[in-house]
Amino acid sequence: MNSFSGGIHPPETKNTSSVRIEEIPLPKKVVIPLSQHTGAPSKPVVKAGDIVKTGQLIADVAGFISAKIHSPVSGKILSIEPCLHPSGYNVESIIIESDGKDEKVEFIPNDPDKLFPDEMVELIKNAGIVGLGGAAFPTHVKLSPPQGKTINSVILNGCECEPYLTCDYRVMLEETKEILGGLKLIIKILNIEHGYIGIEDNKRDAIKAFNVSSAEDPAFKEKLKIVKLKTKYPQGAEKQLIKAILKKNVPSGKLPMDVGCIVQNVQTAKVIYDAVYKGKPLYERVITVAGSVRRPGNLRVRFGTPLAEVIDYCGGLIGNVRKVIAGGPMMGISQFSLDVPVVKGTSGVVILTEEESKYYEPSNCIKCGRCIDVCPMGLVPAFISRFAEKRSIVSVEDLKNFNPLDCMECGSCAYECPAKIHLVQNIKLAKMIVQNRKI
Repeated sequence: MNSFSGGIHPPETKNTSSVRIEEIPLPKKVVIPLSQHTGAPSKPVVKAGDIVKTGQLIADVAGFISAKIHSPVSGKILSIEPCLHPSGYNVESIIIESDGKDEKVEFIPNDPDKLFPDEMVELIKNAGIVGLGGAAFPTHVKLSPPQGKTINSVILNGCECEPYLTCDYRVMLEETKEILGGLKLIIKILNIEHGYIGIEDNKRDAIKAFNVSSAEDPAFKEKLKIVKLKTKYPQGAEKQLIKAILKKNVPSGKLPMDVGCIVQNVQTAKVIYDAVYKGKPLYERVITVAGSVRRPGNLRVRFGTPLAEVIDYCGGLIGNVRKVIAGGPMMGISQFSLDVPVVKGTSGVVILTEEESKYYEPSNCIKCGRCIDVCPMGLVPAFISRFAEKRSIVSVEDLKNFNPLDCMECGSCAYECPAKIHLVQNIKLAKMIVQNRKI
């Protein structure tokens, strides 16, 4: 079965896979960070005291790699000030008090058959769409490859390999046609012949749903290949997907487009459909709330909604809670406050008890090589980590030959390490040293 070298098999714990998507009530107040994407923070186009509608532009792009931001509620702009972000930093944010009316701007639908590719890319840009798989890279930039970069394949990522998370799975089951419609648009924009949807073999219902729905359009069915992949973490990472499906290796320091491919998340394809067909900007997404809450589920949540409100909607915390993570347990960020908002890159909220998130004091490396065996990028995590701790094994220039910047921080090495060494944290430090950043 299609897969990649390395990887791990953590317990899936996908107890919300059968729970249909619910829409959470409107928040009373939202906090909208101006940095919700890779690239330059957006610049506000509103000020305190302004009255806004749902879907109205409140922040514009501030560079080529940047994204627009739209109001998730109707109401009044209270202030623009630094607020806590899920990353752990204070970020300039727009605070809006909801009027509870959810009065929307007019969404203008479009006929894609009457649009040129660059016009569709402009609609996607104006909708503020970024990748919803986690990295939040502005989608209009991905769909505008520079001269000399020929794209011949697009892959939709339907793997959702992080434990606990099932939001993409539910979107695949409940909004199958919209995802396929978004994929059609991507294929048209890039003028390519084939599209792929990669889905792990533990999601057979999703594979069936795509096969049934795509059969309604025989011409499109000819361009589409649904690839069943081995269930393994991190199967959904871009370079691993490309290796598993196209048998191509993305070279160190290069991007998927360097091998003629782009990868998009299935939820991203769905909101591309919404932007082009319906004229709807991105101001909400589906997330999973799982773990130690009374009523775990999959929720459609407006951006800016505090985690506290999301958890309260799910019945509140239960048990001896030790960690609340924004994202999945492998790559998500542990939060020290529930006042942080849901942002474009928030795929879930995972709540772990003391027993599920035990802290182990690290011991000395026993040179077992397990971290090397499981690293999906073929790195030597123990060596890179040891450099960050000692700073005297090799020079920084020699360290670069071990390609620490290729680390995607998936956590496979730390999960497998019997000595419980903080490998990911140490590799992050090594990356900062190589990039000559202050530490």
